[in-house]
Amino acid sequence: MRDFEESVAYFGTEKWKAGVVGLGYVGLPLAMAILDAGLRCIGFDDSIEVVEGLRSGRSHVDDISDAAVKEALAEGFEVTASPDALGEVDAIFVCVPSPLGRNRQPDMSFIGQAAATLQTAVRPGQLVVLESTSYPGTTEEFFLPAITSNGLELDRDVYLAFSPERVDPGNPRRLQDIPKVVGGVSPESGKVAAAAYSRFMSDVTLVSSARVAEMAKLLENTYRAVNIGLVNEMAQLAHRLGIDIWEVIDAAATKPFGFRAFYPGPGVGGHCIPLDPQFLAWSARAAGFPTRFIDVAEQVNVAMPGYAATRAAEVLNEHGLPLRGTRILGVGLAYKANIADSRESPAVNVLRQLASGGAAIGVLDPVVGEQGIRAHGFVPTGASPEELAGFSLAVILTDHDVLDLEAIADAIPLVFDTRDAYRRRGIVRSNVSTL
Repeated sequence: MRDFEESVAYFGTEKWKAGVVGLGYVGLPLAMAILDAGLRCIGFDDSIEVVEGLRSGRSHVDDISDAAVKEALAEGFEVTASPDALGEVDAIFVCVPSPLGRNRQPDMSFIGQAAATLQTAVRPGQLVVLESTSYPGTTEEFFLPAITSNGLELDRDVYLAFSPERVDPGNPRRLQDIPKVVGGVSPESGKVAAAAYSRFMSDVTLVSSARVAEMAKLLENTYRAVNIGLVNEMAQLAHRLGIDIWEVIDAAATKPFGFRAFYPGPGVGGHCIPLDPQFLAWSARAAGFPTRFIDVAEQVNVAMPGYAATRAAEVLNEHGLPLRGTRILGVGLAYKANIADSRESPAVNVLRQLASGGAAIGVLDPVVGEQGIRAHGFVPTGASPEELAGFSLAVILTDHDVLDLEAIADAIPLVFDTRDAYRRRGIVRSNVSTL
């Protein structure tokens, strides 16, 4: 069996084989990056549907095409639902979901299940890395007991680290070109993990511990959540004062130092921004520490769909139209532009609140697609002039590039733009109101 120095050297070569646990929006792109570097890789997922889909060359992840999956399979990518296959690999990367449960507390069931799987699968000489976002201390709490329970010793027989995922759905930047942070539960484990990542990532930063790496991920997204909360509150104040918040932000952004532009919207969605800060808040509460900025930002961001729905109703009222009985077109259901992911999407909440006020809702989102729209209980609508003409108000909730905003403004009398999409595209229409 290799010692520490031999392990560092080994993971710097092309000889080792990787295993990725969880083939979702984090795990599948990671597996593709590993394969692109000329390494061998096994993908494990306990969903038979996911495994069978990938084996047949179908991708369920926006950023990975069917063609990429087929090419990976042709190059030897193995996909399995059997945890026994993890015994064949040298490094195991855990990329399972880490949602919030009841009362917005961490749901550790997926991470706990992954740790239990590794308890029986891990063998001497392996490196285990958790990539799933969680509170500081998770890697050591869940995985250290699991991988050492059968008599294996840390840093002699096995190595354990944390490296936060930084997947940005819809961003054309390659995963392997996004800087990678790595921290081990011990200095030796950190160095072995950094050597492994350096084999397929272009920029690796080794920090002193897994806890530092875990908290770095939470800081990244808490920073964004707090700043988005600030600008969302500023948007409401600017509207009350009769000031265009978009022009305000553009003006402030001319300062070449000390300011970074964040933009308001109908709320926050996806996994990172609405959920990750709550892992930090939960950890802080356990330590008896108040997280005032996080709590206030969440209050503002959670309330934004309601504010957007209220503003849409005001646009109708300003033109003598009631909310009840009026046909409203929701344009875009995804949580961000140019992806089909509607997890935690504020668009869904905005439209549900408008529907609860009696509006008749249709949804246009060619990226999410009709099936995805129906999954949220909405009626999909086409983009033809005849189909658009039946609506009194269009609410722009997600600015996909494929949307013909000019056609929407031509066909529908009133448009409420929560994303500043028209101005950013240089489209001027007198019937468009903004957030």
